[in-house]
Amino acid sequence: MTTHIDTDCVIVGGGPAGLMMALLLLRQGLEVTVAEKHADFLRDFRGDTIHPSTQDLLAELGLLDEFLARPHDDMPRVRLSWQGTELTLADFTRLPTRRKVMTFMPQWDFLDLLADTAAQHPGFRLLRSTRIDGLIRESTRITGVTGSGPDGDVTIRARLVVDASGRDSDIRAAAGLTPTGSAAAMDVLWFRLTRRDGEVYPFIQAGDGMIITIDRGDFFQIAHVIPAGTWTGSDADVVKMRERIARISPRMADAVATVTADDVHLLRVRLERLCRWYAEGMLCIGDSAHAMSPAGGVGINLAIQDAVAAARILGPVLRARPPRAKDLRRVQRRRTWPVRLTQFVQRRLQGPLIASRAPGASLPFPLRMLRDHPRLTYLTGRFVGLGARPESID
Repeated sequence: MTTHIDTDCVIVGGGPAGLMMALLLLRQGLEVTVAEKHADFLRDFRGDTIHPSTQDLLAELGLLDEFLARPHDDMPRVRLSWQGTELTLADFTRLPTRRKVMTFMPQWDFLDLLADTAAQHPGFRLLRSTRIDGLIRESTRITGVTGSGPDGDVTIRARLVVDASGRDSDIRAAAGLTPTGSAAAMDVLWFRLTRRDGEVYPFIQAGDGMIITIDRGDFFQIAHVIPAGTWTGSDADVVKMRERIARISPRMADAVATVTADDVHLLRVRLERLCRWYAEGMLCIGDSAHAMSPAGGVGINLAIQDAVAAARILGPVLRARPPRAKDLRRVQRRRTWPVRLTQFVQRRLQGPLIASRAPGASLPFPLRMLRDHPRLTYLTGRFVGLGARPESID
């Protein structure tokens, strides 16, 4: 049995970018179908950072109070401990935003908020457990997607296909869009540590690689940055990881001693982007258009800003006709230079993030600058908290 759907826009991927764009198009009176391959949003090891600029967007949507009613933690400054030396990496307290903090919220709560709000619009359809793997073409134009869901095959025809399915997108490849970029110097190991009563760790610890700790209440979510290509999951790798973490954070040594290879999830970091974000009838946004490093959690912020720009530019077009290549090109032109600048900065930071330093070694130059010139932390706070080109809904 095949389900046939006609809609104004089909969005592949129910992440932050996909659901934000869906909500913004719905508010313009359009019909939107989102195809999400998972049954729910409950997955570990996703980015949980909600930037000040994103919170301003939520305020524009009238959702900020509802957002803040959900469990969250606020961070006015990003602090780092380098071999016992404490310093500020980014200060958000002087941003021209409603809330001058980075907020941490489990991404499933944030996505539920967007999906629940979108569901209040009659033109919204969210297809869960639906994997999209094919494109529908009429002549040279992409006019829809095909896939499979819990009730069988699915065919969705639309004026516009938006790919927000991430860096490993199947339909991006089917559209002939191939990313380019240099190999990243680092990978990230994700795992959980059971939280002991009263145990607190700095958000970022560094000195022989880097550890990021997210407090989940009854456990800590750990991201450990390592040199690229050095993790195979062997017992020897686990031993090296434990030793390295103990050097960075001696207090964490006992807790990490019980972590096994089965507990560790590897994220291979890629810094790449599409030369062309679109094909006729289809647009890529977020990680599908530009895969980012997890540094600063800025990938989520950029993806949401892509969605806002795309909805603002393409929404009026979609109400009248299918977008043309020149319409899709406008989105890429607006968002390209923020992506390029952010990736340039991330590449330059890879060295200090994974540097191996002997105990007592001096701070890397970028960190010395932030320590010795605290006003620079307002600039880094602006870059992380707002992005190179923050977007507005109107």
